[in-house]
Amino acid sequence: MIAEAEVRQQLELVYRQESRRILATLIRLLGDFDLAEEALHEAFFIAVERWQRDGIPASPRAWLVSTGRFKAIDGLRRRARFDVSQARLAQALESLEAPDLCEDDVEDDRLRLIFTCCHPALAADAQVPLTLREVCDLTTEEIARAFLTRPGAIAQRIVRAKVKIREARIPYQVPSLAELPERLESVLRVIYLVFNEGYSATSGASLTRSDLSEEAIRLGRLLLELLPDPEVMGLLALMLLQASRNRARTSADGELVLLDEQDRALWDRALISEGCALVEQALRSRNFGPYSLQAAIAAVHAEAATAADTDWEQIIGLYDVLLRAQPSAVVELNRAVALARRDGPQAGLALVDAILARGELLDYHLAHCAKAEFCRQLGQTQQARSAFETALGMTQVTPERRFIERRLSQL
Repeated sequence: MIAEAEVRQQLELVYRQESRRILATLIRLLGDFDLAEEALHEAFFIAVERWQRDGIPASPRAWLVSTGRFKAIDGLRRRARFDVSQARLAQALESLEAPDLCEDDVEDDRLRLIFTCCHPALAADAQVPLTLREVCDLTTEEIARAFLTRPGAIAQRIVRAKVKIREARIPYQVPSLAELPERLESVLRVIYLVFNEGYSATSGASLTRSDLSEEAIRLGRLLLELLPDPEVMGLLALMLLQASRNRARTSADGELVLLDEQDRALWDRALISEGCALVEQALRSRNFGPYSLQAAIAAVHAEAATAADTDWEQIIGLYDVLLRAQPSAVVELNRAVALARRDGPQAGLALVDAILARGELLDYHLAHCAKAEFCRQLGQTQQARSAFETALGMTQVTPERRFIERRLSQL
């Protein structure tokens, strides 16, 4: 007999390190998210007693998968007395061979789970919470708190996504080579959405939510480990380089600090080193895309010892390439800011005015902030005030609001 405390300690360790792998494999074997989730918890519950009696198995993960699968089939058999469809499902599952748990298959299961959660057939507002719930093991309460949404609303999105997967028979598989580029783009978008909400929150008292950005980086590392694609490298590099500045982005009293004014001694050099190495590797592949180009821009900023040392010529050149690869008004806006640093605020203002005149970015507070800054630098006080007031009406993030209010008071 093994002491219960020792078994529970071992199970807690296995849960932290292996539960998402086990769940991913159970989803493959059982073909249903909820059934797999129930089987996962049943297996851990049974292990508390069995491992005390029989000892801790040589491969805890394989034992938990096998036990979870057996309990799911057993449960379906019992339900089959009342529901014929459950009987058919139990028979179908029993007809499958016992799971082969070689390491490559288990890693493929995690990759399958990521692609399933980010399937383009699912509603866009469901892909992020489903990924955070099933791949990262965040609770609905944690997800809701991060996105300032009611837990009930998050739970409904997750339930609807699971129903869609089941009813539309969305395959639990890694896409074919022909489908991979489009499908990978969806996965990368979801991961970057998670990161951005953590890096620059859309509302609330804090500028950042480190728990979300850390989860996104963890997802990026996992995806790169499973699928070493140049754009996966580029996205991970971009997240690492942006996260490297986190400690310098707000002052001790929580005020927003602009990039040029940040104390670069606070930047995380380890993250910068890792991010720059990934950028170089992605660019050398000659098969890179928008994430790698954005990461290259972030790397130029990261490698400048001071704001004055920033190579704006190189940054503008990279934005030119990025615009050709991914035409976007936001990229144009960022290029305008870089151009203003090289050629002066009038050059930047002309570009921002052209974007707004086309009717683009009218509801994007950073576009109005950029216009206000250029006007302020040019001494156009009334235009600066008007643009700052427009931006203030659009942001719900407290530090950003206080920053704009300070700028208005200075005018």
